[in-house]
Amino acid sequence: MTRENTGGDSSALEWFKSSYSSNDGPECVEVASARSAVYVRDSKDLAGSQLGFTSAAWADFVPYASGSASGS
Repeated sequence: MTRENTGGDSSALEWFKSSYSSNDGPECVEVASARSAVYVRDSKDLAGSQLGFTSAAWADFVPYASGSASGS
């Protein structure tokens, strides 16, 4: 995992807001996919830090986040 601060220059990425986020709620998460990583950011702080994950790490994480992993 990497932590990056792009200074708001993320125009090359296409961000998608989580379906679990609402426009007026506190849980606002966006995700963007690039060739070498998947990035996550707080949609209320577009110029803030972003977390970057390798594609393999993201693929391992998603089942747990969606609650579909065994034992959840």
